[in-house]
Amino acid sequence: MDCEIVALNSEPPKSSTKNPDPVHHEASTSDDLLLFSSHSSVSPDSLQEQENRFAPYFRRDVYGPKGRGPLPMKEKLLLALALFTLVPIRLGLTITILIFYYFICRLCTLFAVPHREDGQEDYAHLRWWRRCVIVGFGKVLARLILFVLGFYWISESYRAPHTDEKRPTEKGKSQSEETGRPGVIISNHISYLDILYHMSSSFPSFVAKASVAKLPLVGLISKCLGCVYARRDSKSSDSTGVSGVVTERIQEAHHDKAPLMLLFPESTTTNGDFLLPFKTGGFLARAPVIPVILKYPYQRFSPAWESMSGTRHIFFLLCQFVNYMEVTRLPVYYPSQLEKDDPRLYANNVRNLMANEGNLKLSDIGLDEKWIYLDALNGKNIPPSVMHQKDD
Repeated sequence: MDCEIVALNSEPPKSSTKNPDPVHHEASTSDDLLLFSSHSSVSPDSLQEQENRFAPYFRRDVYGPKGRGPLPMKEKLLLALALFTLVPIRLGLTITILIFYYFICRLCTLFAVPHREDGQEDYAHLRWWRRCVIVGFGKVLARLILFVLGFYWISESYRAPHTDEKRPTEKGKSQSEETGRPGVIISNHISYLDILYHMSSSFPSFVAKASVAKLPLVGLISKCLGCVYARRDSKSSDSTGVSGVVTERIQEAHHDKAPLMLLFPESTTTNGDFLLPFKTGGFLARAPVIPVILKYPYQRFSPAWESMSGTRHIFFLLCQFVNYMEVTRLPVYYPSQLEKDDPRLYANNVRNLMANEGNLKLSDIGLDEKWIYLDALNGKNIPPSVMHQKDD
């Protein structure tokens, strides 16, 4: 599914953000078909500087930055073999599953009136057998797609709260004594595969680009998930409206009136070793959250989608016979009254907890720096003042 999660902040995006989506921008270059090219316009010294400065986006697998590193002959032979065996089988099965689920969604939404709010349209509020069929098949088929892609088993662990870790909340209650359904899943963001896992596990609603709603097959599926559509490049007040819809959805989920929301508060994908600063959009509703930590252990190709085109990434993913995923689910995080009154504090505390429990490094760079890094990888001259604008 070509749907990148759009993170929400408490403030509308600045109108100066004119950069196109970095992954899709890179995908438009003409050399995407040179899958075995080892050419790179980045010098060794510059590459080392970029690795230190943009560590959360730097690939460290066999394929290197942009997936264009020099490959040994053995690796090239494995790719060539997979091209005629694994790739057509996996691609065919994935498309078949997607089409099958589309027809299930079409059947379940037949004669049904979609829920409309602030220009949004979804089928997540369907009840009875329609919702049961959509969710049931959605979970099973999402997991089946992951299996087809080589995720034959997924390691899941659940961290139980300890009695000595009770955190004070309002009116002297400890966190373990708080009750109430959580409203949102907060997850780190590494790959588009994150969405498939969460679909197979919780089938939550999430925020996607507005163009997703118009895609064939995927558009209807996203409406059945209850996606909230946003335009990252919008200069109007629509983004504020989307933030309000998300906050309302989270509150409805908290009161068991809507599906859980899924948010990636980092706003973009990383290589999986870092946590970027969290946006506050998922914490404005003051509802409890479920922190989930994803990791993709690898030996040759990293499933992280941080610095290469979508076409190249999907090809390498299909060529890797076995892919791995590790999931750590933390206890429901109930905010204190102080955190409810300060969404930034709430977001930072959840981020620190996830970093500690997931053994992740904290980084203060964000999406703007990712665009700078991708420009540097593409050979564009970046002024030193920009390269080091957040140093020290």
